[in-house]
Amino acid sequence: MNNSNEQAIATPAKSSPINSTVIWLSVMVLLWGLSWPATKLALNVVPPLWLAAIRFGSAGVCLFFFVAMKKELRLPAKQDLPIILSIGILQMVVFTGLGMIAMEFTDTSHAVLLAYTTPLWGTLVSWLLLRHTPSAMQIVALFIGLAGIALICSPAEMDWSRPGVIMGCCFLLTGAIAWSLVIVHVKHHKWVGSPLSLAPWQMLLAALPLIGFAAWFDGSPTTIHFSAHVLWLLFFIGPIATSFCFVISSEHGRRISVFGMSNFTLGVPFIGALASVMFLGSSLSWLFITGLVLVFVGVSVTALSASKRNA
Repeated sequence: MNNSNEQAIATPAKSSPINSTVIWLSVMVLLWGLSWPATKLALNVVPPLWLAAIRFGSAGVCLFFFVAMKKELRLPAKQDLPIILSIGILQMVVFTGLGMIAMEFTDTSHAVLLAYTTPLWGTLVSWLLLRHTPSAMQIVALFIGLAGIALICSPAEMDWSRPGVIMGCCFLLTGAIAWSLVIVHVKHHKWVGSPLSLAPWQMLLAALPLIGFAAWFDGSPTTIHFSAHVLWLLFFIGPIATSFCFVISSEHGRRISVFGMSNFTLGVPFIGALASVMFLGSSLSWLFITGLVLVFVGVSVTALSASKRNA
């Protein structure tokens, strides 16, 4: 679920064959997609804020060891503190915390799709905050994507009378907007340390307030029954789908263009929705599939337009 940092270094590297990059990024997208139904299963036992805290706490520990083994572990430079705060708070605490709360009230397929509408909101954020006037193609893409969101969140597709459904959708969209703010910040930040070397500090920063919020809202973690099944889910969500995938993203995401990376991450909601059907017994209505296609088209055209303008 952390694909903003790789945009900091977008120049292709010559040292790795493109086939290897495609394979590793495909593995990353597969694991990210599967992490959504895994999270839904874990939420049956672990409260949402404790799950978010465990996710970033365990992933952060793994990344501290990995970065130390690469001899890149050091205190971050003062110039990098704003991006650490931005990613740690907005992307990890807000996006993930709200997303996990929302998943208690929405099914996985809807949750993962709404969460990955981030590029659409990025157009609005750049327009409103940075006065970057969007192109005609970007405006069309935005309206296409918003039409898809409207279909997915409409009362014809979701039962608005069910407690928490509307709140869950609002939380997911708020998290996506928060993530879009991070992406804009990442694009304009002047990096001193590498994204990988800063990642453990971002996860530490995220884990600490999440532990506090979890203790306040979800109660003591001693009430959680950590069975072997739950421990495996936590291991998959944290060390594998977060820290391991972050390493892949940092090492291989920079080897392709931002547009190429955007296309790869479009596979995450598709895999998440498909996995929810396979493992959770979810069903996808034609209205949802239509909304899915509209969002995919909107995000794809947005990424293509941004790539052309950057070129």
